[in-house]
Amino acid sequence: MMPLKSMVGCLLVMMMAGGVQAQQKYISTSGEIDFASQAQLEIIKASSKDLKGILDPVTNQFAFRVSIRTFQGFNSSLQRDHFNENYLETEKWPTASFTGKIIEEVNFLQDGTYDVRAKGELEIHGQKQMRIIRSKVTIKNGALGIEASFIVPLTDHNIPIPRIVSQKIATEIQVIMKTSMVQRSEKK
Repeated sequence: MMPLKSMVGCLLVMMMAGGVQAQQKYISTSGEIDFASQAQLEIIKASSKDLKGILDPVTNQFAFRVSIRTFQGFNSSLQRDHFNENYLETEKWPTASFTGKIIEEVNFLQDGTYDVRAKGELEIHGQKQMRIIRSKVTIKNGALGIEASFIVPLTDHNIPIPRIVSQKIATEIQVIMKTSMVQRSEKK
Protein backbone atom coordinates (compact mmCIF):
# COMPACT_ATOMS: atom_id res chain seq x y z
CA MET A 1 0.00 0.00 0.00
CA MET A 2 1.23 3.49 -0.93
CA PRO A 3 1.89 5.91 1.95
CA LEU A 4 -0.64 8.76 2.30
CA LYS A 5 1.97 11.40 1.40
CA SER A 6 2.76 9.63 -1.89
CA MET A 7 -0.94 9.18 -2.72
CA VAL A 8 -1.58 12.89 -2.19
CA GLY A 9 1.46 13.74 -4.34
CA CYS A 10 0.27 11.46 -7.18
CA LEU A 11 -3.23 12.88 -6.99
CA LEU A 12 -1.89 16.45 -7.19
CA VAL A 13 0.28 15.58 -10.22
CA MET A 14 -2.72 13.94 -11.98
CA MET A 15 -4.95 16.93 -11.24
CA MET A 16 -2.34 19.38 -12.50
CA ALA A 17 -1.73 17.34 -15.66
CA GLY A 18 -5.47 17.18 -16.34
CA GLY A 19 -5.80 20.91 -15.76
CA VAL A 20 -3.21 21.77 -18.39
CA GLN A 21 -5.20 20.22 -21.23
CA ALA A 22 -6.29 22.73 -23.83
CA GLN A 23 -10.00 23.39 -23.88
CA GLN A 24 -11.87 25.04 -26.74
CA LYS A 25 -13.72 28.21 -25.77
CA TYR A 26 -15.41 30.84 -27.88
CA ILE A 27 -13.71 34.23 -27.70
CA SER A 28 -15.30 37.46 -28.92
CA THR A 29 -13.56 38.81 -32.02
CA SER A 30 -15.86 41.76 -32.61
CA GLY A 31 -18.56 42.87 -30.25
CA GLU A 32 -20.78 45.92 -30.13
CA ILE A 33 -23.24 47.35 -27.64
CA ASP A 34 -25.69 50.10 -28.57
CA PHE A 35 -27.97 51.91 -26.17
CA ALA A 36 -30.77 54.38 -26.60
CA SER A 37 -32.53 56.66 -24.16
CA GLN A 38 -35.83 57.77 -25.66
CA ALA A 39 -37.12 60.44 -23.31
CA GLN A 40 -39.94 62.92 -23.82
CA LEU A 41 -37.69 65.78 -25.01
CA GLU A 42 -34.55 64.06 -26.26
CA ILE A 43 -33.21 60.86 -27.80
CA ILE A 44 -29.70 59.88 -26.76
CA LYS A 45 -27.83 57.11 -28.58
CA ALA A 46 -24.33 55.76 -28.12
CA SER A 47 -22.40 52.62 -28.94
CA SER A 48 -19.18 50.82 -28.13
CA LYS A 49 -17.23 48.37 -30.28
CA ASP A 50 -15.19 47.29 -27.25
CA LEU A 51 -17.33 44.36 -26.08
CA LYS A 52 -15.11 41.49 -24.89
CA GLY A 53 -16.44 38.03 -24.13
CA ILE A 54 -15.81 34.34 -23.60
CA LEU A 55 -18.17 31.36 -23.70
CA ASP A 56 -17.46 27.80 -22.62
CA PRO A 57 -19.47 25.40 -24.84
CA VAL A 58 -19.03 22.53 -22.36
CA THR A 59 -20.59 24.30 -19.38
CA ASN A 60 -22.62 26.99 -21.26
CA GLN A 61 -21.03 29.61 -18.98
CA PHE A 62 -20.16 33.03 -20.34
CA ALA A 63 -18.68 36.38 -19.35
CA PHE A 64 -18.96 39.67 -21.25
CA ARG A 65 -17.48 43.05 -20.36
CA VAL A 66 -17.36 46.54 -21.87
CA SER A 67 -15.40 49.61 -20.83
CA ILE A 68 -17.90 52.44 -20.21
CA ARG A 69 -15.56 55.15 -21.54
CA THR A 70 -15.55 53.52 -24.99
CA PHE A 71 -19.14 54.60 -25.73
CA GLN A 72 -19.33 57.12 -28.58
CA GLY A 73 -22.09 58.91 -30.48
CA PHE A 74 -23.84 61.13 -27.96
CA ASN A 75 -25.54 64.37 -29.10
CA SER A 76 -22.57 66.40 -27.81
CA SER A 77 -19.23 65.97 -26.06
CA LEU A 78 -20.74 67.62 -22.96
CA GLN A 79 -23.46 64.96 -22.91
CA ARG A 80 -20.77 62.25 -23.10
CA ASP A 81 -18.87 63.91 -20.22
CA HIS A 82 -22.05 64.00 -18.08
CA PHE A 83 -22.73 60.33 -18.93
CA ASN A 84 -19.24 59.33 -17.72
CA GLU A 85 -18.86 61.70 -14.77
CA ASN A 86 -22.33 62.25 -13.34
CA TYR A 87 -24.42 59.20 -14.22
CA LEU A 88 -22.18 56.14 -14.75
CA GLU A 89 -19.32 57.51 -12.59
CA THR A 90 -16.69 55.70 -14.64
CA GLU A 91 -13.87 56.68 -12.30
CA LYS A 92 -15.44 54.40 -9.66
CA TRP A 93 -17.01 51.81 -11.97
CA PRO A 94 -15.15 51.71 -15.31
CA THR A 95 -16.83 48.60 -16.74
CA ALA A 96 -20.20 46.93 -17.16
CA SER A 97 -20.45 43.15 -17.27
CA PHE A 98 -22.82 40.22 -17.70
CA THR A 99 -21.71 36.81 -16.42
CA GLY A 100 -23.71 33.63 -16.14
CA LYS A 101 -24.94 30.60 -18.04
CA ILE A 102 -27.08 29.84 -21.08
CA ILE A 103 -30.12 27.97 -19.76
CA GLU A 104 -31.03 25.98 -22.88
CA GLU A 105 -28.84 23.30 -24.45
CA VAL A 106 -27.05 24.39 -27.63
CA ASN A 107 -25.35 21.98 -30.03
CA PHE A 108 -22.18 23.97 -30.70
CA LEU A 109 -21.05 21.36 -33.24
CA GLN A 110 -24.01 21.86 -35.58
CA ASP A 111 -24.84 24.91 -37.70
CA GLY A 112 -28.14 26.51 -36.74
CA THR A 113 -29.91 29.28 -34.91
CA TYR A 114 -31.00 28.88 -31.31
CA ASP A 115 -33.31 31.08 -29.24
CA VAL A 116 -31.92 30.89 -25.72
CA ARG A 117 -32.14 32.53 -22.33
CA ALA A 118 -28.95 33.76 -20.69
CA LYS A 119 -29.20 33.88 -16.90
CA GLY A 120 -26.66 35.79 -14.88
CA GLU A 121 -25.54 38.92 -13.08
CA LEU A 122 -25.71 42.18 -14.97
CA GLU A 123 -23.40 44.67 -13.28
CA ILE A 124 -23.64 48.35 -14.16
CA HIS A 125 -22.60 51.29 -11.96
CA GLY A 126 -21.36 48.84 -9.31
CA GLN A 127 -24.84 47.37 -8.86
CA LYS A 128 -25.47 43.69 -9.67
CA GLN A 129 -28.88 42.46 -10.75
CA MET A 130 -29.83 38.87 -11.57
CA ARG A 131 -31.29 38.92 -15.09
CA ILE A 132 -32.59 36.50 -17.69
CA ILE A 133 -31.93 37.92 -21.15
CA ARG A 134 -33.40 36.37 -24.28
CA SER A 135 -30.72 35.95 -26.94
CA LYS A 136 -30.23 34.46 -30.37
CA VAL A 137 -27.19 32.22 -30.92
CA THR A 138 -26.19 31.49 -34.52
CA ILE A 139 -23.59 28.86 -35.35
CA LYS A 140 -22.12 28.72 -38.84
CA ASN A 141 -18.92 26.98 -39.95
CA GLY A 142 -17.57 26.84 -36.39
CA ALA A 143 -18.13 30.56 -35.76
CA LEU A 144 -20.66 31.82 -33.25
CA GLY A 145 -22.83 34.93 -33.31
CA ILE A 146 -24.87 36.22 -30.39
CA GLU A 147 -27.53 38.93 -30.48
CA ALA A 148 -29.65 40.25 -27.63
CA SER A 149 -31.97 43.17 -27.01
CA PHE A 150 -33.11 44.12 -23.52
CA ILE A 151 -34.20 46.98 -21.25
CA VAL A 152 -32.14 48.33 -18.35
CA PRO A 153 -34.12 50.27 -15.72
CA LEU A 154 -31.79 52.92 -14.28
CA THR A 155 -33.19 52.42 -10.77
CA ASP A 156 -32.00 48.77 -10.83
CA HIS A 157 -28.44 50.06 -10.97
CA ASN A 158 -28.78 53.06 -8.68
CA ILE A 159 -28.30 55.61 -11.48
CA PRO A 160 -30.10 58.77 -10.35
CA ILE A 161 -31.54 61.26 -12.85
CA PRO A 162 -31.75 64.85 -11.56
CA ARG A 163 -35.22 66.31 -11.81
CA ILE A 164 -33.98 69.18 -14.01
CA VAL A 165 -33.12 66.70 -16.84
CA SER A 166 -35.83 64.12 -16.15
CA GLN A 167 -37.60 64.86 -19.47
CA LYS A 168 -34.34 64.44 -21.40
CA ILE A 169 -33.19 61.09 -19.99
CA ALA A 170 -35.37 57.97 -20.05
CA THR A 171 -35.75 55.90 -16.90
CA GLU A 172 -35.37 52.72 -18.97
CA ILE A 173 -32.59 52.29 -21.50
CA GLN A 174 -32.85 50.04 -24.56
CA VAL A 175 -29.69 47.96 -25.07
CA ILE A 176 -28.75 45.95 -28.16
CA MET A 177 -25.73 43.65 -28.09
CA LYS A 178 -24.12 41.81 -31.02
CA THR A 179 -20.91 39.80 -31.06
CA SER A 180 -19.03 37.36 -33.25
CA MET A 181 -16.98 34.64 -31.57
CA VAL A 182 -14.47 32.04 -32.73
CA GLN A 183 -13.07 28.98 -31.01
CA ARG A 184 -9.68 29.25 -29.39
CA SER A 185 -7.76 26.84 -27.21
CA GLU A 186 -7.33 28.02 -23.67
CA LYS A 187 -5.21 26.33 -21.04
CA LYS A 188 -7.22 25.51 -18.00
